[in-house]
Amino acid sequence: MNPYIWRRSTGLALAATVATAAHAAPDLKPGTYKIDISHTYAHFRINHMGLSTMHGRMDARKGTIRIGADPADSSMTMIFDPASVDTGDDSRDEHLRKMDGFFHVEEYPSITFKSTQVTFDGPDHSAAKVTGKLTLHGVTRPVTLDVDHIACKVNPLEQSKYTCGFNAETEISRSAFGMDAYPKLVGDQVHLSFEVEANKPVDSGQ
Repeated sequence: MNPYIWRRSTGLALAATVATAAHAAPDLKPGTYKIDISHTYAHFRINHMGLSTMHGRMDARKGTIRIGADPADSSMTMIFDPASVDTGDDSRDEHLRKMDGFFHVEEYPSITFKSTQVTFDGPDHSAAKVTGKLTLHGVTRPVTLDVDHIACKVNPLEQSKYTCGFNAETEISRSAFGMDAYPKLVGDQVHLSFEVEANKPVDSGQ
């Protein structure tokens, strides 16, 4: 065989193998998974004065993911800590924590998402839409998370744990949740993203 043809066909076969592995269906083992707060975060970005985009993040406090025997029966609850907000500037973060038009954490110490419906995209279960209720600044409204990169396996660092992870994102209007400070300076649309890992014992059942 022509060496060029051999190398090209081998390269194509390897690329196809890698692509297949990258898109392998996650093994969604039924059970209740506890959110790993050391590997779960909320991120946000928002327009600042029409000049730039400000980014921030906050920590997860707790949560659970329930994978049903029928994946469509799955559910999720996540609780985040607005007092942990971090935009890279201490004085701004303190302002965001205290002001009523922002997080006002003394009055509203938690941000909660509770799912009402989980719909997986296609038979491989590697993506989903999760509809639920977001409670932020004391206001509860429906939102839908676009979930992708779902992956599950025995945790390579702690093999007594079975771990599932995913990314999720959505957009909200902050004013719809009563977070309406500085409307002429700070954008109304907020892009939210979540990086999530959750664990259950390897040998647990339902």
